[in-house]
Amino acid sequence: MTFSSINPATNEVIKEIPAWSDEQINVALSEVATATKEWTQTSFDQRSQLLRNAANVLRKNREQYASIITLEMGKLITEARAEVDKCAGVCDFYADHAAKFLADEVIESDAGKSYVAYLPLGTVLAVMPWNFPLWQVFRFAAPALMAGNTGVLKHASNVPQCALIIESIFSEAGFPAGTFKTLMIKAPQVKQVIADPRIQAVTLTGSEPAGRQVASIAGSQLKKAVLELGGSDAFIVLADADIDAAVKDAVISRFLNSGQSCIAAKRFILVDEIAEQFLMKFKSAVESLQMGDPMHEQTTLAPMSRTDLRDELHQQVLDSIASGAVAITGCEPGEANGAF
Repeated sequence: MTFSSINPATNEVIKEIPAWSDEQINVALSEVATATKEWTQTSFDQRSQLLRNAANVLRKNREQYASIITLEMGKLITEARAEVDKCAGVCDFYADHAAKFLADEVIESDAGKSYVAYLPLGTVLAVMPWNFPLWQVFRFAAPALMAGNTGVLKHASNVPQCALIIESIFSEAGFPAGTFKTLMIKAPQVKQVIADPRIQAVTLTGSEPAGRQVASIAGSQLKKAVLELGGSDAFIVLADADIDAAVKDAVISRFLNSGQSCIAAKRFILVDEIAEQFLMKFKSAVESLQMGDPMHEQTTLAPMSRTDLRDELHQQVLDSIASGAVAITGCEPGEANGAF
């Protein structure tokens, strides 16, 4: 079995990366378990310096990482650069503030001394999605590592190069070997990793079905789980709105990351007084988007991340029209070779 890195703009296979065997998983988890014993004993000062190093590595290699994000999952190169910058920012933030966040809290009681202490859990497995392939991982990894935990990553199958980059960033930053490890595993192997006694907790960002599966496995093992699942944000425009400003923000919100964002506007609710005006301006703004190679600076509409996702979305469009929705513009797959 392999992981295929496919350029969504062309459907060309960039790279094939072998999936791991059970033995490779065992070796990796043993390395992480060894690292965990030492990492939990490090000071906040030691951790923060290494995390700042990671921020510097991200900034130094910004163009390289952004290009791989765009080539592998298709987002606009400008958005990919912003994602790398955001990852560097979250490293700096927790390097600066984690010690304060995790300081002991004295609690009044009738005892001689009472306080809340925050101690490392151990090794946390992160099951992460492809839509923000670096950011989703770093927003987990930065606070988790600063809290004295180690991390292992099961990334989405269509972003294997991004998955390996993340481990290399922590390695280049000077983190001890095994502090953060990328597991090149398929979805069916996640269950055995969660159940492994060397894993103390699991976090997932993804769909509700995936969340149910991970929560069920973690629950059966009495392990802590944190789940961030899908969203469906409403974009509401009232009669007193600045319509031009609302349209501008609506297009940004709906088409950010080619619409592949849990916080994107999913439903537009317009009061009658401004509905037609908003709709016509929104239609015009959408039609002005420039579909094309996401590596080109002038492109403003990138492909979706996979052709199967594009086809699923198109079927939703067809089903909606069949149920009475009115097609205003578009409503057809792009003519380019990729997942447009």
